[in-house]
Amino acid sequence: MSLRFWSCLLPALFAAAPVDAKICAPTWVAGWASSQFRPTGDAALPVGTLADRTLRQIVRPSLSGDRVRVRLSNLAGTRPLVLAGASIARARGPASAAIEPRTLMALRFDGQPDIVIPAGADYLSDPVSLPTKALDTIAISIRYVGEPEQTSHPGSRATSWHLPGDHLTDAAMAGAASFDHWFNLAALEVERCAPAKLIVALGDSITDGKGSTTNGNDRWTDRLAERLQADPKRRAIAVVNQGIGGNRLLHDGLGPNALARLDRDVLAQPGVTHLILLEGINDLGTLTRDAPVSVDAHRAHVARIIGAYRQIVARAHSKGVKVIGATIMPFVGNAYYHADAQNEADRQAVNAWIRQPGNFDAMIDFDRVTRDPAHPDRLLPAFDDGDALHPSPKGYRAMGEAIPLSLFD
Repeated sequence: MSLRFWSCLLPALFAAAPVDAKICAPTWVAGWASSQFRPTGDAALPVGTLADRTLRQIVRPSLSGDRVRVRLSNLAGTRPLVLAGASIARARGPASAAIEPRTLMALRFDGQPDIVIPAGADYLSDPVSLPTKALDTIAISIRYVGEPEQTSHPGSRATSWHLPGDHLTDAAMAGAASFDHWFNLAALEVERCAPAKLIVALGDSITDGKGSTTNGNDRWTDRLAERLQADPKRRAIAVVNQGIGGNRLLHDGLGPNALARLDRDVLAQPGVTHLILLEGINDLGTLTRDAPVSVDAHRAHVARIIGAYRQIVARAHSKGVKVIGATIMPFVGNAYYHADAQNEADRQAVNAWIRQPGNFDAMIDFDRVTRDPAHPDRLLPAFDDGDALHPSPKGYRAMGEAIPLSLFD
């Protein structure tokens, strides 16, 4: 046969060949995460609480995936963290230690059941085939060897259960003690064939969800995730919450300051495309909590807050991440910060900068959503959890509803 014959036939043969729809380039995306740090004060557990125990923790990923892996953290440790094993399963609900036994899988680390995590380090489990739907409830259990140093996210608003001994395969953990913290659990990552985006919410207790319902998943970030999943065009967008109660831009509080944790908690998250930044209320409040300061000190403080925003935007842009600024909400009337007219003027100055086009890539006006129109320096009473600072579940819902989903297109 002539060369001309084959040159005409071969393209047609290849064009008719069936395409395997399962062939893809899988990618990992953070479906759930928590900012880990060294707990202090009442946030730390009494010595011996976790020694030689199994701890079961409940999380809710915001994105569907075909396989999952767990990121464990020894961030605050000064010596290696020894774990005898870990397991994962679908939980029967957010407020129970019970799991669905048929979904139970042992986690492995480099093929082994046990793991030693170096001081200050994180460690990924091997992937497991556990097809996961967005907003599923997932139980992750870890078995401690000896007394662990504490690396934690105290403001979990989710209950964790623990029992002495090995209960990695226990279906119910009957009789388990409990507390509302996450320990050594930094992320649940999902693998997908389809493209995905990731929104990281960086903030303080208002992002962490103080005032929300324990095991209720009704923080503003939860409502945002639910809205994204309800929209067929946007189900490939994940949300992770990296809020810490008491967090600040300029100084350490209960956890490290936002600038210090930006790389680890935001820019290192696999798949991150967007950052929502709601930080600054604790910086404004602490300035005068103990004593008044001069007008010049107020001006300098506002300038430093804005400088921190600029730093976050520049560092995020260098990684291709879009930064969305959220306005700081009212807090006059709060008994801890006892804000006065000058504190309110500082808040207005910071919010004016956030609203100014060009400073952030986009803006969410949480101040407008939550303030009392009759007293704009205070939260709307229906949205106030009672301390004039933190929203109620109704307030968090209003915040989550107010975010235009088109920001993530």
